[in-house]
Amino acid sequence: MNPNIVPIVMPKWGLSMSEGKLTGWLKPVGAGVVVGDEIIEVETDKIVNVVESSAAGTLRRIIGENGKVYPVKALIGVIAPDDVPEAEIDAFVADYATPASEDKSSDEAAPRYEFVDTAFGRLRYAKRGEGDNVILLIHGFGGDLDNWLFNIEALSAAGTVYALDLPGHGQSDKVVSEPSLNWLASAVVAFMDAVGVQAAHLVGHSMGGAISMRAALDQPARVKSLTLIGSAGLGSEINGDYIEGFVGAASRRELKPLLEQLFDDPALVNRQLVDDVLKYKRIDGVEEALRAVAGGLFRDGRQTSVLAGELKASGAPVLIVWGESDRIIPAAHASTLGAAAKTEVLPGAGHMVQMEKAGRVNELVLDHVSD
Repeated sequence: MNPNIVPIVMPKWGLSMSEGKLTGWLKPVGAGVVVGDEIIEVETDKIVNVVESSAAGTLRRIIGENGKVYPVKALIGVIAPDDVPEAEIDAFVADYATPASEDKSSDEAAPRYEFVDTAFGRLRYAKRGEGDNVILLIHGFGGDLDNWLFNIEALSAAGTVYALDLPGHGQSDKVVSEPSLNWLASAVVAFMDAVGVQAAHLVGHSMGGAISMRAALDQPARVKSLTLIGSAGLGSEINGDYIEGFVGAASRRELKPLLEQLFDDPALVNRQLVDDVLKYKRIDGVEEALRAVAGGLFRDGRQTSVLAGELKASGAPVLIVWGESDRIIPAAHASTLGAAAKTEVLPGAGHMVQMEKAGRVNELVLDHVSD
């Protein structure tokens, strides 16, 4: 088979995705594409997002139909150079067999998520990959480990990747006994102890970035590097109206416009995403936990802990990634550390830059954490 023929397949985003709906082609047949070009839009049971091209060439064949649901890894298009004969494209399409989405004897038999008991409560987590190089993904305020849907698989190329639900979030216990950055950072270190991780690269989004910084400053031997994505802790400004609104939102009508503020493209917020967040917010103990954390970390619409000076003095290796149109924490905070950090601000992305520009974010993180 001609190695220059590259399939476009239904991606696998996250641990539980088995199929996705093709909602639109972003390139016509015959269009030239380069690596990173957005070529299709896909809707899952979690979110709508785009698929970026993994190869350069010409979009030679469109197979997937708009509005149709396809299993993960199903062939929906073909990229190849112009000089590849049509007959070879035809043969590739005819011979393509959709791989089994999971190994029935292993992955499906294993739990998709795991839980571990710590002094900070029972915490849910996901684990992918293997090896001594460990990456720990830490979500932001009101989020959960599914905020890393588009990152956890890709980052496992560098080693073992963990993503956890912080106390009060996701499916972890909803008790936050001390709503402070120090307490949450200690919870992260306790999680590392519980799963047997001595040191890790911490990748923190939003509030998770501030937690990562605090952990690195308190226990530098446990943190190999920091990646701060749209991070809290680098300045005092924050969208206090968003924080207050998210805590108090009790209906789909109230929640949807708030979630749309997280993205450069508000169309990525589909009904399922809103329903999932609303379901979480209706769990006993969630509102109390969120109010406590908001009061401790974002009092009076400002960030109570600014760690930029301490972090700069520490000499820790830091990567900062931001969405240019972030409406939650100003993108100007990305430059706070100056030459003490590698920094990239990505256009066409908002606060959830690790979702909207997953391909580039994954590239940056993989380069930063490579041992």
